[in-house]
Amino acid sequence: MEQTMKMNWKENFHINSNAIQFVNKIENKLIDRFYQFDRIREKNQWKVLNAFHQVRLAATDFHWSTGYGYGDIGREKIEKTYATIFCGEDALVRPSIASGTHALALTMQGILIPGDEMIYISGTPYDTMQTVIGLTKNEPVNLIESKIQYKEVPLKNDMLDKQNILETISDSTKLVVLQRSSGYSFRRAFTIEEMESIFTHIKNRYPNVIIMVDNCYGEFTDIKEPLEIGADIIAGSLIKNPGGGIAPGGGYVVGRRDLITRIANRITAPGIGKECGLMYDTTRLLFQGMYFAPHIVSEALKGALLFSSIFEYLGYRCVPKTYDKRSDIITAIEFKDEKKVIQFCQSIQKASAVDAHVTPVPWDMPGYDNKVIMAAGGIIEGSSIELSADGPIREPYIAYYQGGLTYDQTKLAAYMVISDFLSKKFIQI
Repeated sequence: MEQTMKMNWKENFHINSNAIQFVNKIENKLIDRFYQFDRIREKNQWKVLNAFHQVRLAATDFHWSTGYGYGDIGREKIEKTYATIFCGEDALVRPSIASGTHALALTMQGILIPGDEMIYISGTPYDTMQTVIGLTKNEPVNLIESKIQYKEVPLKNDMLDKQNILETISDSTKLVVLQRSSGYSFRRAFTIEEMESIFTHIKNRYPNVIIMVDNCYGEFTDIKEPLEIGADIIAGSLIKNPGGGIAPGGGYVVGRRDLITRIANRITAPGIGKECGLMYDTTRLLFQGMYFAPHIVSEALKGALLFSSIFEYLGYRCVPKTYDKRSDIITAIEFKDEKKVIQFCQSIQKASAVDAHVTPVPWDMPGYDNKVIMAAGGIIEGSSIELSADGPIREPYIAYYQGGLTYDQTKLAAYMVISDFLSKKFIQI
């Protein structure tokens, strides 16, 4: 049977037999770690089902309204569901939130007024957020143009610098922001324990400061979420973890009710807030995506761990390392070679469900200062909970792997990457 399987893979996917043996050998060492991910998945699945029961989800909730969207019961229930799952007082979950960056910008614009101070405590933010803030490109309506005072606290050895953070925050600071995931840097995501420690210190000294977490890529990677350990507001994308690969688009914000009220007034208008806004027949898909999300995230975690283990074994620096605790679904691999980054992404694309026949190349992507290559053959366009990889074409030439709705597809992608790297003589095994 195993020999037949190898023959099928070689015939259908043009995979080197040595690549199959190599990946299987690495995989066999990860069974205990996979079991840990299964336990996290189990608890989060129960959490989701409990939320569905709490809101008394019914088949009739999947219908949607037209016009202004008044009295949309399904919309109200999806937002109550998000608030329950992520332990917030209220939530805003809308298809009209275009992306994770939009969700973050909306949150900041809703909370901050001219003259307020915002501090990023996790170092320089992700490329697109630099544009939102006004650090690059000077786009109209950026935060600095809107008279928001901005500071950031550099990381210390890729960790949160508690002393510097506490010294930088002052009584005039309105909002403190932590980016949980790495973005296009080369650090691992901050764990729940690390976030809780710094949030406790901040709140003890500055109880009135608002703590916001960019939760993109981190949902359901642990049994707790940032609102449970001291954060006031979190935001993210529905085409990442919580959408489960089914949500067609959108974003979410969850947290304190007074903050959600402000943010809702920003997305519509003061006095309208959450009471208007169509769901465009996405309510069922958002519930279905959330239902599958804990399982999908577990599959993605296993895939990310497999890639870390493979390339660590081959001598490449990976973040996080094989035995690091994971707090997002991303594995970053430092290739130090532009050709290897490009080949890695092209091999991932070949294992995709959609556009597997397409060869991605670096391009000038809006919001980024460098050319970016993206392998993104997902059923939902741009979905990074689906099998995907990307990276900016700049030194030290790092590829960022994430997603995979099924571990089986991720394993196939690993076979393809190693097979292609062997044929290019990039590696020896």
